[in-house]
Amino acid sequence: MSFIIGLIVTMGCMLGGFAALGGHLIVLWQPWEFVIIMGSALGTFIVANPLKVIKDTGKAIVQAVLEKTPKSRDYLDILGLLHILMRELRSKSRNEAEAHIEQPDESPLFQAFPKLLSNKEIIAFICDYCRLYLIGNVRTFEIENLMDEEIAQIRQDKLKPYQALTAIGDGLPALGIVAAVLGVIKAMGALDQSPELLGGLIGAAMVGTFAGIFVSYGIMTPLAYKVKVARSKECHVYLIIKQTLLAFMNGALPQVAIEHGRKSIPSHERPSIDAVENETLNAGRQAAPEGA
Repeated sequence: MSFIIGLIVTMGCMLGGFAALGGHLIVLWQPWEFVIIMGSALGTFIVANPLKVIKDTGKAIVQAVLEKTPKSRDYLDILGLLHILMRELRSKSRNEAEAHIEQPDESPLFQAFPKLLSNKEIIAFICDYCRLYLIGNVRTFEIENLMDEEIAQIRQDKLKPYQALTAIGDGLPALGIVAAVLGVIKAMGALDQSPELLGGLIGAAMVGTFAGIFVSYGIMTPLAYKVKVARSKECHVYLIIKQTLLAFMNGALPQVAIEHGRKSIPSHERPSIDAVENETLNAGRQAAPEGA
C-alpha cells in the first residue's frame, strides 16, 4: 500500500509541477515512445532470466506491493510449532516423533498451524533438521554449518527477482535514449516541414529520455528495493528456526530454546515473552491435549 501511495505522490508532484510551469500534459502522452522503452525492457528481462525467475519475479512484486511479509502472528506460529515439536522430540520415542516429521500434512501438531503448514519450504526445512536430530550421531556444529549453507542458498534464490529488477532498472535510462534517438531520426526526416511540426517531433523524442529515467529511478528501483526488503524478511524466518533448533540440540529446554528464537526476531516486530508463553501453552493444548 505504501508503494502505491508513494507512486501517487511522485506522479502528482512531477505532473503537477510540470503543469504549474506552463507545460501541457498532453505533450507527455507519447504512447509509442513508451512501447519502445517498456517493450525493450520486457524483452531483455525475458532474455536474461529463466522462466522460473520470471514467474517468481511476478510473485515477488505482488508480495512487495501488498506487503505480504511475515508479521508478529507468523512468528508466534513458528515458535509455537517449534515448541510442540521439541517437546515431542524430548519426551516421546523416536518412532512417535518421527511419524509427525515424515508426514507433516497428516500430523495434528502441524495441522494446528494451517497457514504455516501451507508454506512447504519452511515445513521441509524444519522437518529435515528434526530428522537429523532423531538420527543422532551428528555434531551440532556440523548441523549449524549445514544450516548456514542452506540458508545462504535460500537467500540467493529468494533475491533473484530483486537482482533481475535491478538490472532492468539500470538499463532503462539507456533504453530511453534509444527511444529518443529513434524519435530524432524521425524528426530528421521532417526537416522540410514547418517549425511547429518539427518542434513537436523533437519534443516527442525527448519524452523517451524522460520516460526511461523516470521509470528507472521513480518506479523500478524503489520496487526492486521493496522486493529485497520483503524477501529478506522471508529469509529471516529461517534464521529464527535455526537459532531455536540449535539451542535445543545443544541441550536447552524447549521453552529456553524458544527464547533464543524470539530474540532473533527484529525488535520492532518481536512478540513479548508473555505472548510467546501464552501461544506455546495454548498451541500445545490444542495440538496435543494428552501431553499438556
